[in-house]
Amino acid sequence: MNRFWRRTRIRVLRLSRAVVRGWRSSLQVRVITSTLVIGVVTVVVLGSLLSDRIRDGLFEQRLEEILDESARSTRQAQDTFDAAPANTQLQQLFVDLVEGLQVGGTGQRDVAIQRPLRLDASVTPVFVTLPASDERLVPLISPELRRSVGEGEGQRWQSVAIPAGNPSGSWHDPGVMVGSTVTVPGAATYELYYLYSLGSEQETLDLLQRTLASGAFAVVAVLGIMTWLVTRETVTPVRSAARVAERLADGHLTERMTVRGEDEMATLARSFNEMAESLQVQIRRLEELSALQRRFVSDVSHELRTPLTTIRMAGEVLHGARDDFDPAARRSAELLMMQLDRFEDLLADLLEISRFDAGAATLDAVQQDLREVVTGAVDQALPLAGRKGTWLHVALPEARATVEIDPRRVERILRNLLVNAIEHAEGSDVQVTVAADRQAVAVTVRDHGVGMDQDEAAHVFDRFWRADPARARTMGGTGLGLAISLEDARLHGGWLEAWGRPRQGACFRLTLPRRAGIQLTSSPLPLVPPPDEPPVPEVLAVYRSTPDPASLPDLDQLEHR
Repeated sequence: MNRFWRRTRIRVLRLSRAVVRGWRSSLQVRVITSTLVIGVVTVVVLGSLLSDRIRDGLFEQRLEEILDESARSTRQAQDTFDAAPANTQLQQLFVDLVEGLQVGGTGQRDVAIQRPLRLDASVTPVFVTLPASDERLVPLISPELRRSVGEGEGQRWQSVAIPAGNPSGSWHDPGVMVGSTVTVPGAATYELYYLYSLGSEQETLDLLQRTLASGAFAVVAVLGIMTWLVTRETVTPVRSAARVAERLADGHLTERMTVRGEDEMATLARSFNEMAESLQVQIRRLEELSALQRRFVSDVSHELRTPLTTIRMAGEVLHGARDDFDPAARRSAELLMMQLDRFEDLLADLLEISRFDAGAATLDAVQQDLREVVTGAVDQALPLAGRKGTWLHVALPEARATVEIDPRRVERILRNLLVNAIEHAEGSDVQVTVAADRQAVAVTVRDHGVGMDQDEAAHVFDRFWRADPARARTMGGTGLGLAISLEDARLHGGWLEAWGRPRQGACFRLTLPRRAGIQLTSSPLPLVPPPDEPPVPEVLAVYRSTPDPASLPDLDQLEHR
């Protein structure tokens, strides 16, 4: 039994979820359902009010006729009693009166004569058998009605249920019992009751209610069909526009909506097609402009290499003979070599960016221990850290962090992150942490320097973007390093993310899948440092930075805390 109820509950839940999904996913279903619900509620309310008004009208009209007829019959009976001779047998008079009163002006009725509940002591009672047109109807006269008739003058009436005459004895025909008093001279006062059936009125009311129900069903059905047609005419173009928009978003710029007629929907389709045509033209122009820009950057970068090579050769000659120059000429030779290095770096970055834009960048992926790549990048950043007075703290896992990567590109990412962290650390420590799980490996580079706000973190990977363009840079970067690093990470199917807070430093996290084809869902390392972050991890390798790069230890001579 428990299993049955469990399965039933599961089926009901599934059905409920399917209904909710259908309700949320279809505008047409929502409109039709809402219209039908409102229509049904409105028809039911109006039908109930109309049915009640018709029922009350029929009842009041029939009741007025019944009371008028019973009053005339009562006066007729009283006149009969008054005109009867003194020697008339009272029993026979009652019987003839009941038979005569059965047929009224509006149809058949039942008549009964009853003694009053309380007899007048001054009148000698006459014991006769009180007749009734149907003895089964005498119990319908309630004690409340008899007391009301006996205590007052005039007519009293009460609604009753008349037996249908079926074997089960069910009560279903409505009726009205009308009572009044008549006085028999020399005998006593008796109660005269008339029973009127409202069966014909009930049949009329049932017919009207069935007609109203049929009309209401027809109205709701027509309302539902009309709503379906209207919503279909409205929703179909919208669905078509959504499909075409999805195709346009997927790059199928030639997709267009079908235009039919001259109505508002046709105007919408034409306007949508004109918009799509304009977008296609603009996208093609942008693609052509982008292709021209990439070609220009690539051509200029290649063309500049030849004169740059000549200039470098001349600069190296001057730089080699700088000791023979006066101080001003010697400084000029040194500045020339520094700017030539920057120029070569800029050309290399521009060529790399052009390869990414052209989709020509490829991976030379191999199985590599990420710890080795991290230590190699840290080793290259040590001279800069020494000049800036920054300590590099590196935390490596004990187990191998094997990953399928292009070592050259990943090392370039890490080198850019380390240089960026050292530049902005303002002499504070820089922490490098490596971690791995079954799906991915991650590296975080954390500094405690100037930091950045959320807007700067959102633009830190943009090309040629700087948080403070006027700030002097020690390394004279090109503004493309982080942009290239982001493209390298994407080429591996990984993430490169940034977090920062003003005066609290920044943290960059590189997450790479262990193998090609793995879709990243999480990272082994958090991007946002915890509030109670210790200044230095508990167990890590420390690269001690000193002003003299020559005194830096080898990787095999790391200090451990």
